[in-house]
Amino acid sequence: MIGHDALSQIRMQVMWNRLISVVEEQAQTLIRTAFCTATREGGDLSAGVFDPKGRMLAQAVTGTPGHVNSMANGVKHFLAKYPIDSMREGDHYITNDPWIASGHLHDFMIVTPCFHRGRPVALFSAIVHVVDVGGRGYIATCRQVYEEGLLIPIAPLIRAGQRNEILLDVIRENVREPTQVIGDLYALVACTNDGCKRLKGMMNELDLDNLDELGGYIIDSSREATLREIRKIRKGTYRYTLRSDGMDFEVDIVGAVTVTDDGIHVDYTGTGPVSDYGINVVMNYTEAYTLYGVSCIVAPDIPQNAGSLEPIRITAPAGCILNAPRPWPVAARHVLGHMLPDVVMGCLVQAIPDRVIGESGMTWNPHIRGGPSVVGRAAGDVDVSGLPEFDVFMINSGGMGARATKDGLSATAFPSGVRTTPAEATETISPIIVWRKEYRPDSGGAGRSRGGVGQILEIGGADNFPFVASVMLDKVRNPPLGRNGGRQGAGGHVLLRSGAELAQKGVHRIPRGDHLYLELPGGGGNGDPLEREPEKVVEDVLDELVSIATARREYGVVVREDGTLDSEATRRARAEIRASGSA
Repeated sequence: MIGHDALSQIRMQVMWNRLISVVEEQAQTLIRTAFCTATREGGDLSAGVFDPKGRMLAQAVTGTPGHVNSMANGVKHFLAKYPIDSMREGDHYITNDPWIASGHLHDFMIVTPCFHRGRPVALFSAIVHVVDVGGRGYIATCRQVYEEGLLIPIAPLIRAGQRNEILLDVIRENVREPTQVIGDLYALVACTNDGCKRLKGMMNELDLDNLDELGGYIIDSSREATLREIRKIRKGTYRYTLRSDGMDFEVDIVGAVTVTDDGIHVDYTGTGPVSDYGINVVMNYTEAYTLYGVSCIVAPDIPQNAGSLEPIRITAPAGCILNAPRPWPVAARHVLGHMLPDVVMGCLVQAIPDRVIGESGMTWNPHIRGGPSVVGRAAGDVDVSGLPEFDVFMINSGGMGARATKDGLSATAFPSGVRTTPAEATETISPIIVWRKEYRPDSGGAGRSRGGVGQILEIGGADNFPFVASVMLDKVRNPPLGRNGGRQGAGGHVLLRSGAELAQKGVHRIPRGDHLYLELPGGGGNGDPLEREPEKVVEDVLDELVSIATARREYGVVVREDGTLDSEATRRARAEIRASGSA
């Protein structure tokens, strides 16, 4: 017979799962109502529920670490300005302050109080990436955050059901795509309203007056579960340095992970100083992706909330590129921010080598604009007067690093988790044509587990008209490295189809008749390539992910022209490689 305590535990677990489903429905509402393709197609968002103290109780499964873990720290800033007792039903507060929300101006964060039986019982929050915030556009070359666009401090978007029309007018008149941007703000309102509606339905069904007991159970259980996992790791301090291509100079991200019985401390002392350009990272974004990197390795099965995040502490010296103060530019904060899980894994591979993955190829997200006011005289003698003004954001991914026992996923974002923007979605809302989109052979790093391959993209204007592309890309000069003897993935390339190389971070005018041509990086391999089963290499060759020459050179696997394995030649080839010491 099940005892009272056991029944209570089961009931708590059921309510906890129900709460997670509530915020997942909140996220799906945001996807269904959003305007920007980054959100409705890519899932570049977050959604979560917090207790009245601002502690995160649950986050949606859908979303990105940079959004949701920034949001976990951001709600407390809203409460500092607007205490919970001053909030009223029908309130919605908003900001895109990078140092409060998700690290750059293109991400808007909303906080909405949820009232039940006349009292505030929770806060719902969400973050969405909008297509434009004015300024010089989504570029990495600004010198101050003031150039990057419009910054909205924490302010009521809706107060007791009444819209802040002045704020909406200010935003509307300062962005290039007002319909999309204002539509996304209303999508934020819709999603937090839906979260409130579903939470109140749950509380009525379970006859709950508040979430105090459930919230305490969630936070305490998650904290203890995370600490149990941390205590299984060999104690010590582990160090790793990852090099980014940077902007005007390369940047070393220096990490040290210290594991004790009380938790994990990640310290970035030794990392380079702030940049003059917009690749700087604010501390809340540094914390967000570092927390995610630790959680992926240490406690991947524990839902993230205030309790599971509490045992993980992150520090970075003020003024370093991972802790940029105001008013340094931060538009491209994701370039270095997305590398932080790789830094954490580079440290922890020394303690738990079977849990880490190779370094990943990251996301490459060109921001494309066009129209007479954009291309201007760069169009030469071409009549562009009939071109529409447009602004579109495309998410594309390189290869994911190889896992210990499985290959890395190809053309799949890690660590951001966003989905690739379908070519059809981009072509539907803009005069842009994706002429080529395919896997990039031989880009995945060799290993017992192969790194995921990147992809090749060729992007042009409809009717060959010119356009402008802002790119903020990395892993060109410093490709993704492998782990445990795995080889590095292929670095990326940024070109015109006509052959000219382009800067990997900059604003490029694509002339009439030419196309933007991108070769995205592949993920690093994991383990000795000579330990990969020859049959898997043959399968990669048949799938056109690995060439016959690379199969022979990197894996010592000889594949005949008809796609069959030459077992004897493979045996000899692998023996030769081992004897030469090149493997």
